[in-house]
Amino acid sequence: MLDRVVPPSVRWAHAFEDCLDVELSPQERAVVAGAGARRKAEFATVRACARDALATLGCAPVPLLPGEYGAPQWPDGIVGSMTHCTGYRAAAVASAADVATLGIDAEPHEALPERVLGAIARAEELAMVAALPTTEGIAWDRVLFSAKEAVYKAWFPLARRWLHFREATVTIAPEGTFTARLHTSGPELFGRPLTSFDGRWTADESLVTTAITVERRA
Repeated sequence: MLDRVVPPSVRWAHAFEDCLDVELSPQERAVVAGAGARRKAEFATVRACARDALATLGCAPVPLLPGEYGAPQWPDGIVGSMTHCTGYRAAAVASAADVATLGIDAEPHEALPERVLGAIARAEELAMVAALPTTEGIAWDRVLFSAKEAVYKAWFPLARRWLHFREATVTIAPEGTFTARLHTSGPELFGRPLTSFDGRWTADESLVTTAITVERRA
C-alpha cells in the first residue's frame, strides 16, 4: 500500500498482524506499562516496523518514544511517521537531508461512523464528498478523514502545535492525489510561509492509505 503513496526517498515497513516477540527498550515498556494487551501489541508492532524501516537507512535500533501530543521522537537526522488501524501497522522514515516532513495514515476502508464527517469536514469538503463519483466503490468520507490525519502528521513536526480538522481544506482527486489548503498561519518552509500540502491516496478492499511527503528541493 505505501509504495503507491510515497516516493523512493521514503523507506517503510508494515505488518498485517501484531508481532508477539518484539523486544522493547525499558523506556518503551514504561510508556505502555499500564496499557491493555491490545494496546501493548499495537505499540510494539508499529515500532518493529519503524526499526525495520530505519535499518534500511543504516540506523541502529533506538527507543522510539512518544513526545509532545504523542508524536514519535525520531533519531537525529530522520523524519518519519507511524500509523495503525485494525489489521494494519506501518511506519515510514526518510533522511532529513532529503525530506522536510512526512505524514502517513491508514484507515479501514469503510464509511465513517455517523456524525464523524460533519464534525471534521468544512462545508466545501462536504460538498466535494457528495459530488465525488460513487461508481468506484470508494468511501470518500474515509479518504477525507485519512488525508486530514496525514496533514496533521506532516504539519506538527514543522509547526510544533495542534492543527484542528477544520483548519485545512482537503480537495481529493479521484485519480489518487489530494491537496490541503491551510487556514492558519504556518511556519516558514523553504523560505516561504507554509500554506498547503500535496498528498497521495490509495484504497483497496480493506484499507485506505494516505501520505504527504515534502521533499527538499535540489
